[in-house]
Amino acid sequence: MLLGHNRKKMLGAECMAEMLKGYGVTHVFHVPAVLRRSFVEMERRTDIKRLHVHGEKSAAYMADGYARASGKPGVCMAQVIGALNLAAGLRDAWLAHSPVIAMTGGREPRTKFRRVYQEVDDMPAFEPVTKFNATVDDVARFPDMVRQAFRVAVSGTPGPVHLQFRGNEGQIDAEEAEMEPLCEPQFSRVPPFRPEPDQASVRAALNTLQAAERPVIVAGGGVRASGAQAELVALADALQIPVATSLNGKDTIPGAHALSVGVVGTYSRESANRVVNRADLVCFIGSETGGMTTHFWAVPPIGTPAIQIDINPEALGRNYPLVAAVNGDAKVTLARLLAAADRSTAAKRKLWIEETRRICAEWRETYQSLLASEAVPIRPERLCAELTRHVPDNAIVVVDTGHAGMWMGGMYDLTSPRQSYIRSAGHLGWAFPAGLGAKCACPDRPVVTFTGDAGFWYHIGEVETAVRWRINAVTVVNNNGSGNQSKRGFDRVYGGAQTEGGRALWTFNNVNFARLAEDMGALGIRVEDAGAFPAALAQALTAERPAVIDVATDIDALAPLAVS
Repeated sequence: MLLGHNRKKMLGAECMAEMLKGYGVTHVFHVPAVLRRSFVEMERRTDIKRLHVHGEKSAAYMADGYARASGKPGVCMAQVIGALNLAAGLRDAWLAHSPVIAMTGGREPRTKFRRVYQEVDDMPAFEPVTKFNATVDDVARFPDMVRQAFRVAVSGTPGPVHLQFRGNEGQIDAEEAEMEPLCEPQFSRVPPFRPEPDQASVRAALNTLQAAERPVIVAGGGVRASGAQAELVALADALQIPVATSLNGKDTIPGAHALSVGVVGTYSRESANRVVNRADLVCFIGSETGGMTTHFWAVPPIGTPAIQIDINPEALGRNYPLVAAVNGDAKVTLARLLAAADRSTAAKRKLWIEETRRICAEWRETYQSLLASEAVPIRPERLCAELTRHVPDNAIVVVDTGHAGMWMGGMYDLTSPRQSYIRSAGHLGWAFPAGLGAKCACPDRPVVTFTGDAGFWYHIGEVETAVRWRINAVTVVNNNGSGNQSKRGFDRVYGGAQTEGGRALWTFNNVNFARLAEDMGALGIRVEDAGAFPAALAQALTAERPAVIDVATDIDALAPLAVS
């Protein structure tokens, strides 16, 4: 149903403010100056917070975190000179299928090709990282183009969109036309539609699952986007099928669940890779079966019997030949499978479940000493174990890539179905601003971000943004004075040994981030002993201001590599 007003003469800015309000937008992340008049109208007509941040990539990352935490589109903006930086910031949202709407200024037709100040054609840069990339050159097009942006961002497989508004600062918003700021509330969040699967394909998939003696489910980000966590766990329980997850799907099943075997792939837990490679059938649900989730198609090897369930028909069979394929929404499809499931078939998997539990127990025994280590500097495994024990049961956990993603993907467990887990799809430095965006989206939930010092350096200026806007997220920095994920690679090209020249390529000065945070008005806590971390986290979570916990960790601790 459309909600709106009758057509009348109004400014583009007035239309923009009304439409963003109508779609439930609560925050806009931007670097001035863009759509200036729209910001004035947002103040006059709405409660939308207009966050001036310190970089266009940060704006995109904050909008991305906002979108992933809430399921609602996140909105970011930049003027023409910052548009390419904004496009770079959309890469993670594109890779993670996050509904981000980017708005930028653009070129005036009357000055094109005349070497006007700062003129660059930015549109091609947005093509690879958006589902929809369009110009708005006539103010009368504001209503339909904004509607299309929201519609595309959340429909099917979600993803970013870009609208470029005429004028280097989008000055078109100060022009008038007869308009009606109609909104379509259906497209204010993911998913707007839940496509029903074909019943024959559901039956074929279920028969194949029930016939298998050693099946495993690999749950991806599509399960999370669909809100299908409960249905996934119920089906796994009914048929006694172990569940591995992608990094994007880590919060689809609590790590403490008896059928959970961990994150599979490259940034993974050894137990998950071992289970998936022992399976006689792999059922991918809401997963693109990409290189990270499958450790570059070695876990499982191509040729392993596979089922795939996905909302996007183009994803079905892309990387694995399938014995059954189901095109449909994950929540609807899992509910159909559960309703028709023959629970008596679970008995044939008794030995398989015993084997998977033994594999998981072996992993835990292998790493128990590190998970409980009292070493100084602190072992990252112990830091992850402390987070498992002490993160609130309704928290949103936001995680960077690189070693941060490897440590948390493999060593951290969610303990409650109320917890959420959001991770970088590949861009170091993403997590800190994304965590701020997640807190903006969900102010009543604790947000705990895990990053390394290499990641934190990227956007450290946003501590000031968090303080200015009272974004009370907690950021945990695994501070080892380095980007030591690069150590193995540089040692290899230097002939297999660490050299002084090679070490200089991945190490930093030791910096006390807690002191820097305090100087910017945040709470800063330095932790040098693992036993002090629980109290530090508790203090940070109740501080009522942004908090940075700077944890001094071991520079020689390298995350375990994937097994296949």
